[in-house]
Amino acid sequence: MARDYYGILGVAKGASDQEIKRAYRKKARELHPDVNPGEEDRFKEVSAAYEVLSDPEKRRIVDAGGDPLAGAGAGGFSGGGFGSGGLGDVFEAFFGSGGGFGGGGFGSGRGPRSRVQPGEPALVGVQLDLEECAAGVHKEITVDTAVLCDLCKGAGTSGDSKPITCDTCKGAGEIQAVQRSFLGQVMTVRECPTCHGVGEVIPDPCRKCGGDGRVRSRRTMTVKIPAGIENGMRVRLAGQGEVGPGGGPAGDLYVEVSERPHDVFIRDKDDLHCTIRVPIVDAALGTELVVDTILDGTATVTIEPGTQPGHVVKVKGQGMPHLNSGVRGTLHAHLDVVVPTRLDAEQTEALNAFRNASDDHAEVVSSATSTASGGLFSRLRNAFAGR
Repeated sequence: MARDYYGILGVAKGASDQEIKRAYRKKARELHPDVNPGEEDRFKEVSAAYEVLSDPEKRRIVDAGGDPLAGAGAGGFSGGGFGSGGLGDVFEAFFGSGGGFGGGGFGSGRGPRSRVQPGEPALVGVQLDLEECAAGVHKEITVDTAVLCDLCKGAGTSGDSKPITCDTCKGAGEIQAVQRSFLGQVMTVRECPTCHGVGEVIPDPCRKCGGDGRVRSRRTMTVKIPAGIENGMRVRLAGQGEVGPGGGPAGDLYVEVSERPHDVFIRDKDDLHCTIRVPIVDAALGTELVVDTILDGTATVTIEPGTQPGHVVKVKGQGMPHLNSGVRGTLHAHLDVVVPTRLDAEQTEALNAFRNASDDHAEVVSSATSTASGGLFSRLRNAFAGR
């Protein structure tokens, strides 16, 4: 029975190429062996599904009810369906090796692949304080990944022994089989199960790496985090990831930043926001407040006389530095004007004297006045009008 490649990726049958690519990237991040070591089989299955659905010819076979990877296994990438030789195998199955296409049509496959393969990328996470994100920091990280086997230097063999030709596939890296399909009998080509497509085997493998040319190892290294980095951003370290099979070139290492919440500031890209509690007297008369900033010590927030609740004071150049440029964002100080709830006799007397000397008293405001001044009535009417 054909595999449900659309279901494996979690997309509809009519999904676009972009939807298929996004679904694959999401699942690949979740199931990558460096993130979830126990999900290697599912990762291979998802990768195989993406290989099929991103190839127009293979996808056409799937939509017709076939399986282009039949016989290759859940994580196979070579052979299956009509075989690596394409339609030549179909003609060979119906008309024989001399069927008018030069003794076998278009060929029987791609041949053996190299045992030396490039390594996969690796991903590690690091938590930083807001101050570290602002100033930049050198952070020591621990990486569990594959490194070159120091005993065989990636050769995979023991001592002076050498790889030999695989007896199962005779060095071809693949084997052929006749399979029944909706087109009748079809010649399929799949990866050799003995040598896994390499065309040769190692009779005397290295005792340390078992012939893989690499071993798992834990190493500690220091990574430079640039100033202005944001939550979720990654720092790329070229060639510091996983060494490939057979001692192949290492992939890249990505360090993903997770920013811890700050006690005072809330970050919005390059801007910082904080709340300042302002007594009603300071709001009326005006004052200045010195604020400890993330960088460069302190900043002065000036509260003008007559400041109203909810007012925001902006101090330019006191936010976060922009990544790679160092240009600072803005500090937004949100003023919370506080009305006292308890007054002693002296305070009460002083406020009474202020009220008696003032011409401003509580009153009902007409709609026209409130609308013109943008007051509470205007805001309420606009709110209800929007319903």
